[in-house]
Amino acid sequence: MPASVNPKVPLPLQTQVVTVDAHCEGQRWEAQNETHLARLIAIVASGQASHAAEILKALSPASSAVPLPDLYRDARIKLSIQEDGKLPRTGYPRWQRDGFMFEVISWIAARQDPSKLLLLLPPHISATAQGVDGLMIELKSDKSEVLATTIFEDKCSEDPRGTFRDKVMPAFEARHRNERSVELLAAASTLLEKVAKDGTDANQLAAAVMDRSRRRYRASFALTSEYDSQRARAKLFKDYDKLAGLSKEQRLGAGMIVSGELRAWFDVLADKAVAYIDHLLAECS
Repeated sequence: MPASVNPKVPLPLQTQVVTVDAHCEGQRWEAQNETHLARLIAIVASGQASHAAEILKALSPASSAVPLPDLYRDARIKLSIQEDGKLPRTGYPRWQRDGFMFEVISWIAARQDPSKLLLLLPPHISATAQGVDGLMIELKSDKSEVLATTIFEDKCSEDPRGTFRDKVMPAFEARHRNERSVELLAAASTLLEKVAKDGTDANQLAAAVMDRSRRRYRASFALTSEYDSQRARAKLFKDYDKLAGLSKEQRLGAGMIVSGELRAWFDVLADKAVAYIDHLLAECS
């Protein structure tokens, strides 16, 4: 094979539609190429989400578009564990590191759908980032209209049911009442500036995020195999229909099924991501 031709690689995640209940659609995610997944996480952690999106689109092997050692060092810290918070920082608390990694996985799962014209907020790089957790906008093929918006809540917790009930649903209910609507409109406008004629056009297109008839909610969890059944999914996403006035298709419950214990799986994935970062650092020296 000529050196200029990159071999295609499998998508990092296998995704499929699954049954939850009469009020909620389901998705099941599973890693089918953990090495590629870990490398994409490393690239996103180094601030190169746009490049990662292009890698997914082209089914290309992972690579870095901006080979700067400082970016890789920061990414290494983001993917490492440090529980005491002392400075200089060498990592983050486990829950924070795993939460970031799962947010990237959720973003990748959405990015893998090639059938629609989608705009997505990139994963939060800053540990203190505030605002909309995740937002996806589906556009008409000619980019003249917003067809649907999806608000994400991504959680990596040992208590997914309690987290869905006590954190995800209150957050969704607040959004459903259009509370904090200014930040939602601002986030949508930022995304739509990529395709709009100008800033005013972006704002006008973004107003569609306030239309609840075009809105979806996606609650996503990292889950162990005990949740890998219709009965377990229905229990996890029970009371999703408290988001009133929506069709089943507007409520989505997604689960990333991991092998073995939850935190141990993220440890292994993080180790692979850090190993790739170390490889990139070595290439810079």
